[in-house]
Amino acid sequence: LVKQRGLQVRRLALRNSGDIAGGDKARVVGYGAFHFTLEDNGSDDYSQSEKQTMLGLAKDSIRHGLTYGEPLPVGAKDFEPALLTQRATFVTLKIDGKLRGCMGKLQATYSLAEDVASSAFAAAFRDPRFPQVTKLEAERLHIHISVLSPLEALQFGSEKDLLAQLRPGVDGLLLQEGRRRGTLLPSVWGIVSGADEFLRHLKRKAGLHERYWSADLRVSRYTAEDVEDL
Repeated sequence: LVKQRGLQVRRLALRNSGDIAGGDKARVVGYGAFHFTLEDNGSDDYSQSEKQTMLGLAKDSIRHGLTYGEPLPVGAKDFEPALLTQRATFVTLKIDGKLRGCMGKLQATYSLAEDVASSAFAAAFRDPRFPQVTKLEAERLHIHISVLSPLEALQFGSEKDLLAQLRPGVDGLLLQEGRRRGTLLPSVWGIVSGADEFLRHLKRKAGLHERYWSADLRVSRYTAEDVEDL
């Protein structure tokens, strides 16, 4: 089995016509069978160089926003191939350990480079919970980028069934019912005691009571690769 980013190559068999006909194996036609599988599971294991590029993009987009009031324009030709694949991201900003903004998307519509620039700008200037980041604050920001995998819809018949499927420390969740929706990133597992508390927080974020339950609830999960400046 040979694995590269987004590609698996599995050698299934190497045989020749002597194996089939039972003839002289010194005078045969050889052939092989291979199986190629394209994968897109969202867990890319980015290199240190790629991570630094993402962080640089986020910082530059915030600085650009301070001057021009819009995200940093991103040219596709300027980046490594990994940053040109479509990915959804969230960017979380903190100052002295306190949340200063968090915005992003759950579904990929842009290249990773474009999405990082867009999410960083939104976290700094469009999070409705906070005033816009100032020039002085921008120099103190701790930036955390979450690169999300595609959404996976969960099938469950009860809240107990749903809780049993959750993977603490791994899953981010999107909860939807009607027009209500809320999401929690995998990093939130670090501040809750378990799956039950994680789900309660998620319901409250969606504007529901923490003990609310309905057969109409829809829940999808995703994973995230975290990139942050240290």
